[in-house]
Amino acid sequence: MSYSSPSETPVLEVRDLHKSYGALDVLKGVSLTAPKGKVITLIGSSGSGKSTFLRCCNLLELSHAGDIIFDGEPVMWKAQGASRQPANRQQITAMRTNLAMVFQQFNLWSHMTILDNVIEAPVTVLGRSRDTMRGIGLELLDKVGIADKADVWPSQLSGGQQQRAAIARALAMEPMAMLFDEPTSALDPELEQEVVRVIKTLAEEGRTMLLVTHDMRLARDLSNHVIFLHQGKIEEEGAPEDILANPQTKRLQQFLSAGAAS
Repeated sequence: MSYSSPSETPVLEVRDLHKSYGALDVLKGVSLTAPKGKVITLIGSSGSGKSTFLRCCNLLELSHAGDIIFDGEPVMWKAQGASRQPANRQQITAMRTNLAMVFQQFNLWSHMTILDNVIEAPVTVLGRSRDTMRGIGLELLDKVGIADKADVWPSQLSGGQQQRAAIARALAMEPMAMLFDEPTSALDPELEQEVVRVIKTLAEEGRTMLLVTHDMRLARDLSNHVIFLHQGKIEEEGAPEDILANPQTKRLQQFLSAGAAS
């Protein structure tokens, strides 16, 4: 389903994506369009394929069929099915550089200070000056509210602070889009709100984001488009005010009711 104007080139477009692990079909033909400046949110129960789909988008996982089109350029493949591999490594590097991932478990390097975590990839991958990046890194840490933690180790931060550092690290790459994989699910409610405030600020700035979340309030408040995955397929999708307030399918009704009751 497309919800961008015909003249726009979406940042990311995925068509009929399939992914299996052995005999288990995890994704069964999922499609998505992420126009520039829009927030697309994926919801669904555990095992529905949300995180796998997100990881396939920037090729941390390799899909077995379907098209991935980044900024108008289709990913080139060789072989088919479970054997298919990217045909152009430079293309994949460029994609991953421009699709910054924020993980559920932060994934900060424990042997580096918070500032070094933020600037390492731009320095080593993009060839940016370390001195220049230190200044930019401090600005980004200030943006996410932890400038005073620049010189400490990840182990010295709370979970919410670590996740905000991970967001600053993603921003340091100046990506075209940001992919969030359950960014608040490992946090208690108070720390979760710290991270939610940062993500809301990014949405208000008009950043392109794909967001996998269990937080229906976050999905409602931030999203331009919500996709409900069930057993590897899109069960229902639409504007958040429609899909979350007036679900049409029985499965989505059950999913939202269970969340409201928990």
